[in-house]
Amino acid sequence: MVDVTAKAESARAAVAHVVLRMKRSTLAAIKAGQLAKGDVLGVARTAGVLAAKRTPDLIPLCHPLRITGVEVTFRLNEKASTLGIEARVRTVDKTGVEMEALTAAAVAGLTVYDMVKAVDKGVVLTDLCLLEKSGGKSGVWRRRRR
Repeated sequence: MVDVTAKAESARAAVAHVVLRMKRSTLAAIKAGQLAKGDVLGVARTAGVLAAKRTPDLIPLCHPLRITGVEVTFRLNEKASTLGIEARVRTVDKTGVEMEALTAAAVAGLTVYDMVKAVDKGVVLTDLCLLEKSGGKSGVWRRRRR
């Protein structure tokens, strides 16, 4: 594990996202709240928040951080039959929250899959990536949009 003892604390943030491709009927069922396991987006949001907080327990060399905020948002695209998930994580600490944002997005996506797999086993999680980060010595970084 990298020693961050000498580093100064600073405000840091990161945004990650993942896209789930699924049947139109599955997306419609999510939107209408008609799945047997319940409120898919509500449960996935909670799972994403919990995942961000538990990242050091899952990824061996991640430092435990004092996370000050986590937001998990969703974008349903009926035309493309996709569900976009975005996770934003903030802290004031000695190292960044990129892994926490990526973990939040990934686990929120996996939770959606778990909740819809009875009606659509073909759901694909794709394009998991960091969109932006800020704070720390390297400053601001943003992924170029395709």
